[in-house]
Amino acid sequence: MDDSDAASGESGGPYAPARDALAGEGLGAADGGGAADPDPAVLAARLDDGDPLSGFADRYHVPDGVLYMDGNSLGPASDAALASLDRVVDEWRDRLIGGWTDADPPWFEVGERLGDALAPIVGAEPSEVVVGNSITVNVHTLIGTFLDELLAGNGPDREEFEAADGTWEPDGGPDTEPAVLVNELDFPSDHYAVRAQLRQRGIDPDEKLRVVPSRDGRTIDPRDIEAALAAHDDVGIVCMPTALYRSGQLFDVARIADAGHEAGAYVGFDAAHSAGAVRHEFGDAGVDFAVWCTYKYLNAGPGSIGALFVAERHHGLTPALAGWWGHEKATQFEMNMEYTPAESAGAWQIGTPPLLAAAPLEGSVELLREAGIDRLRAKSLALTDFLIALVDARLPAVDVGTPREHAARGGHVALEHPDAERLSEALRDRGVVVDFRPPNVVRVCPAAPYTGFADVLEVVDEIEAILKSGAHESYATSEGGVT
Repeated sequence: MDDSDAASGESGGPYAPARDALAGEGLGAADGGGAADPDPAVLAARLDDGDPLSGFADRYHVPDGVLYMDGNSLGPASDAALASLDRVVDEWRDRLIGGWTDADPPWFEVGERLGDALAPIVGAEPSEVVVGNSITVNVHTLIGTFLDELLAGNGPDREEFEAADGTWEPDGGPDTEPAVLVNELDFPSDHYAVRAQLRQRGIDPDEKLRVVPSRDGRTIDPRDIEAALAAHDDVGIVCMPTALYRSGQLFDVARIADAGHEAGAYVGFDAAHSAGAVRHEFGDAGVDFAVWCTYKYLNAGPGSIGALFVAERHHGLTPALAGWWGHEKATQFEMNMEYTPAESAGAWQIGTPPLLAAAPLEGSVELLREAGIDRLRAKSLALTDFLIALVDARLPAVDVGTPREHAARGGHVALEHPDAERLSEALRDRGVVVDFRPPNVVRVCPAAPYTGFADVLEVVDEIEAILKSGAHESYATSEGGVT
C-alpha cells in the first residue's frame, strides 16, 4: 500500500468515513465497528478535523461568505501565485528587458522551467512538457503536426504494437486520407480545432472527423472507442479528453492509448478537466501528445498560459505552427531564416511567452506539489463521495450524472435537475458559486486544496432549501452566456 492508498481510505485513513458513507454504510459510520451516526454534520466535522490538508485553505483567497465550488472552471488566487506574479511585475519594473536574462530565474526559459515543474503530475520527463500558447492553440499545432506525419506516411512508433510500426499504411493504401477519432461529449473547441486542421490539409471534416457516440448522454464507454477503431481503418489520430467537462467522467488513458496504437493511430488527450486534480502517467501509458490549461485545478489565474506534453520519441518533428520561440535555444537569437525546432517539447512553443500569464503558475504549482498530487486526489475523491452520499440521501429530485467508481470520476460532480439553470442562479445569489451546463447539469466542484467537508454539507443544505421552497422558480432562464 502506498501513501495515496492510505490517504484515500482504501485501507482506513482520514477519509475512510466518506467512502463508507457512499458505499451505503451510513452517513457518519464509525471506525472499529461502532454504531453509525446519521448526523452528516458530525461526519463533516470529523472529516475536517482529521484532514491532513485542511491548513492549505488558508493560503487561497475566497471572499467571505462565499462557498466556491467552481474551481473546475477557474481556480482561486493563492498567496503563492500572487507572490510569483508580484515578483515578475517587480522584475519588469526594475530590470526592463534585462529580465529575460538577469531576472531570478531568467524569463528566457520560463516555458521549459515551468514544464519541468508540471512534468511529475502528468507522469512525464521534464523535456516532454512545456508551458506555452493557449490550450486551443496547442490542440491546433499538435493535431496539425501529427496529421502532417500521417500524410508523409509516418505512423506512431511503439515496439510492443505491431500496427504502430512507424508507418502509415491503412487497408485503403498509403494515399488514404487520415481520420481523427473524437467523441460527441467533447468540449466543442477541440472539435473546432480538429476540423480546421483537417480542412487546411484539404480533408473534408464531415467525412474524416469520426465521432464516438454516448450511450447515455453522460459518459463514453471505452468499448465504443475500441469498436470505432475496429470499424474504421483510416483513423490516424485518437483525440480524447482525460475527463469529460460536463459529467466529470474520468477516462482510462492507458486503455485508450493501447487501443489506438494497436490500430496504428497516434493517441492524444485534452487534460484540461483533470490536470492538477488527478495524477496522470502519460509516459507509462505511451501517450503521444496531450494539452491542458492552467486556470482550472492548477489555479494560475484567468486566461493563464497553456501547457502541453509530447513524448520524447517525437522530439525533432517540425510543428505544424512553427514560431521563433520553439526554435532551438542555442541559436534562437541568431535570427536564422530557416527554422530549427528544439529537441524537446519546447519546439511546440510559438510566440514569445506572456510572462504575466505564466508567472502565477510558478507559485500555484509549487503549492500543489507541496500538498502532493496523490493526497489531493484522495481528498477530492472523499469530498465527492460525501457530496454524492448527501445528494442520494436528501435530494430525491436530483440525479448524479457523474460515475460513482473512483477510477471513473474526476474532480467535480454533475447534479442533474430539470431546472438546473435556475437552480444554479439561486445558489449563486446565496453565495454558492457553481456553474450550469445545458441542458440540465449543475456542476459542483469541491476542489481539494481549499474546500472542507462542512462546505460540501452547506452546499447540499442550500440546494435542499431552494428546492423545498421553490425559490429557484422565480428566476428566468437565459439563451446562453457564461456561467
